[in-house]
Amino acid sequence: MLEAKSTLSRLVEALESGREREIVIARNGKPAARLVPLAGTPAARRLGIARGRFTVPDSIDRHATEIAETFERH
Repeated sequence: MLEAKSTLSRLVEALESGREREIVIARNGKPAARLVPLAGTPAARRLGIARGRFTVPDSIDRHATEIAETFERH
């Protein structure tokens, strides 16, 4: 139960992504609850979701060195 409480967002993400179909939560070693995705909810697709919606400019990395140096100073 404690593990589920501290990692709930990761467990829900595993269900949403389709990595897990159900997760059984136990209390004192005995199954107490079952976490399942909502029926009819498609698995979330995160990678490539914005593909084709915008164009990355060629100058995107123009200031990468300056930015890296700024973070390295702190």
